[in-house]
Amino acid sequence: MMLDDFMMRATLAGIGVALAVAPLGCFVVWRRMAYFGDATAHAAILGIALSLALSISVFAGAMAIALLMALTVNLLTGRGYAMDTLLGVLAHSALAFGLVAVSFLSGIRIDLMAYLFGDILAVSRMDLLVIWGGAALVVALIGWRWSALLTATLNEDLAYASGIDPRREQLVLTLALAITVAVAIKVVGVLLIAAMLIIPAAAARPLSRTPESMALVAAGIGSVAALIGLRAAYIFDTPAGPSIVCVAALIFAALSIAGSLRTSAS
Repeated sequence: MMLDDFMMRATLAGIGVALAVAPLGCFVVWRRMAYFGDATAHAAILGIALSLALSISVFAGAMAIALLMALTVNLLTGRGYAMDTLLGVLAHSALAFGLVAVSFLSGIRIDLMAYLFGDILAVSRMDLLVIWGGAALVVALIGWRWSALLTATLNEDLAYASGIDPRREQLVLTLALAITVAVAIKVVGVLLIAAMLIIPAAAARPLSRTPESMALVAAGIGSVAALIGLRAAYIFDTPAGPSIVCVAALIFAALSIAGSLRTSAS
């Protein structure tokens, strides 16, 4: 069967994650939430340690802790600390506590590098089901609240005037981010999730005239990066997750240079 081929499973996993991160990544870029994504992803290591200790699903543990981190950031925002300071403290603290927690797991073999940088080539059929199920849930959630999210992102006063609560929309993004982190861990790992959230969306920005087209272009760029990155990893024997991010970064650089040359010419 087609799914018996590990490269085919890896390709489908990469495309599934690209589809999940594309619409969410656009809002991360528009709202300047890059560090927020980083903090949520770093917290997932603690979730992985707890899930292994309690013998529960890694996906469930990572999502629960990622969601808890995101909700904590929401709760503490505006309590006297600058947002970047708060996120810096929480992100690095969560990663440190997670790594310490992993060291206490006696009798459990854990490939820490796989969780930090991903292990897309080891994706199983069940992992594929989780990744595509999570991607579908994220796309459906963002699609359902798309108009309200755009309004809240554009102007909070306009959102209130339209009967939209910006805090509720932030909660929707928080939930979507936690799901995305949980499904992307297997593919690109904790340390590279934020890169896949930001880079395809940032690369799509100059090519897009509408928010909807930006999300679609970002999904395309993320999928192309996954396909080329996997092929490059296979040919050059490099880590698959970082290779995917490198390709996304090269696409961003090429589009940025092309945009600059076009602006200079005009």
